[in-house]
Amino acid sequence: MLRIVFTSDDIARTRIAPAADPLWELVMSLHLLRPQPGDLLFAGWRRTAAAALREARLGQRLGLLLAMTPIVGYFPDFLNPITAGNGLDHGLEAIRSTPKSTLAQDLRRLASSGPLPDDARHVASGEPGALARLTAAMRTCYDLMVVPYRRTLDAAIQRDRRLRTTALAAGGVEGMLASFRPMMSWGSGELRIATHRDQELHLDGRGLLLIPSYFCLTGPITMFDPSLPPVLVYRVPRQHDELLPAGRSSGALDALIGATRASVLEAIGAHHAATTTHVARRLGISRASASEHASVLRHAGLIASRRDGNRMLHELTALGQTLLEAGPPGRQAS
Repeated sequence: MLRIVFTSDDIARTRIAPAADPLWELVMSLHLLRPQPGDLLFAGWRRTAAAALREARLGQRLGLLLAMTPIVGYFPDFLNPITAGNGLDHGLEAIRSTPKSTLAQDLRRLASSGPLPDDARHVASGEPGALARLTAAMRTCYDLMVVPYRRTLDAAIQRDRRLRTTALAAGGVEGMLASFRPMMSWGSGELRIATHRDQELHLDGRGLLLIPSYFCLTGPITMFDPSLPPVLVYRVPRQHDELLPAGRSSGALDALIGATRASVLEAIGAHHAATTTHVARRLGISRASASEHASVLRHAGLIASRRDGNRMLHELTALGQTLLEAGPPGRQAS
């Protein structure tokens, strides 16, 4: 059982991430490339993702990633830096900047469970080329396995967020934590996860970041090293027919304005008003790239932008809303 021990300061500092963490979704999706009990929802996704990865010809780089993310037991903490919450680019840069001592320690711990590919030795020694190849492979896997499904992921996570914020409004942080039953239980200042390996985590005033995940299949998980910023990754409720291989309901929007720009439009449409930073985090792109795409959409009349202090807020125009909601011929827009 995982026992997370709170102080009153921790309760005040507990929060839910506003969107999926790109590197946690990547690691969880790498787990799901390998069949597991209870993963029927992902059978079609797995076939499509595996075919895309074969075409990408990642070879040994994919083998290394799979070896570093076993579906049972420990996998390295350095694969999930907290900075990934600010976007994929930030997370990958943090991995490339991981201290050599941390790389060696994490991979030595992983190797105790079984042999690793030769490339792991180069990563463990902090060779820049090895880290560059590793993060390039991670980006490719993310683009092929996660990005095509971002609309589905974001919708599921926003549904869960509404559920948690409703519980928060009704019962405060303790009410929100209680809303996670039966996945986890709250009581006497502790959050308990019965399905987790035996571990005790004392927050000691740092608070807890709850990270919703679509690809998380099993119970909530946390980092191995208790000195790292405390996080708890939990699965969000999923609908049995929503993870379609095609990703969006239609590729017409992608063809018209480009896949990334279409995703920016969708990210803005998911909220009444979205900031440039929020869009960047949702899509795992840089803030400069999000700003550039928003500028193009604004000049096309698809969004309107206004300044709020030092933030730029973006909203869909009527034209943008119509374009986003348009489904393929013969199918009603969802």
